[in-house]
Amino acid sequence: MCQLLGMNCNTPTDVTFSFAGFAQRGGRTDHHADGWGIAFFEGRGARLFIDKEPACDSPVAELIRRYPIKSRHVISHIRKATYGAVMLENCHPFVRELWGRYWVFAHNGDLHGYAPTLHGHFRPVGSTDSEQAFCWLMQELDKAHASVPSVPEMTRTLAELVPQVARFGTFNMLLSNGEALWAHASTKLCYIVRQHRSPRAAGRRGPGRQLRRTHHARRPRGRGRHHAAHQRRGLDALRARRAEGVPGRPAAGHLIHQSLPKP
Repeated sequence: MCQLLGMNCNTPTDVTFSFAGFAQRGGRTDHHADGWGIAFFEGRGARLFIDKEPACDSPVAELIRRYPIKSRHVISHIRKATYGAVMLENCHPFVRELWGRYWVFAHNGDLHGYAPTLHGHFRPVGSTDSEQAFCWLMQELDKAHASVPSVPEMTRTLAELVPQVARFGTFNMLLSNGEALWAHASTKLCYIVRQHRSPRAAGRRGPGRQLRRTHHARRPRGRGRHHAAHQRRGLDALRARRAEGVPGRPAAGHLIHQSLPKP
């Protein structure tokens, strides 16, 4: 199946380190060689890059590896084709407009016998089950709300809609409107990169450090008592995040959202 990478930060951060390793899985260190894509939100705008070539060899992917685009919300996808030919229109992420905002979606999995009724203005361009699911979600969200809902309202609506798609098969997905990042995992193949740094720390250390493909930022290494104290603080922070219900890898069958406050 395909693979997903999502990043959610409270300050604009580049994803070049995480993407460099992720792209190698698109045909070099793994067999997901049927196209790839990445989307960056910048305010209300969105940059979308897709290519039907393997990510490991794509000149467009090389551009992304060398160009530190900063964003608070990033969604990336490398494809192993199951439904739909290896064509540009079948590359994720997919983008649609709703309520005057861009919505970006990427999916990992197979939906068997999925043929939703689409009667609105959301129609698939390509031939994937993934794009059909995205169009259906957008259609039903448009029905459920007259304007862009709050993040909690959106989460509740998605919690009702997503299981109607997931019953057809594996539905690991990432969805963002530039305000929050939602994820659903039928399996444990979906990873979210998150970072929460204070403006003071950001100003002292310059641009955000690169992140791994987990929800933990890389922590500096130390020695002696300072290192032990740093480890304790890190463990306390992780426990606090877990107590607040802030996830990194979503449990199977659960919908989560992440919306970090701006500094």
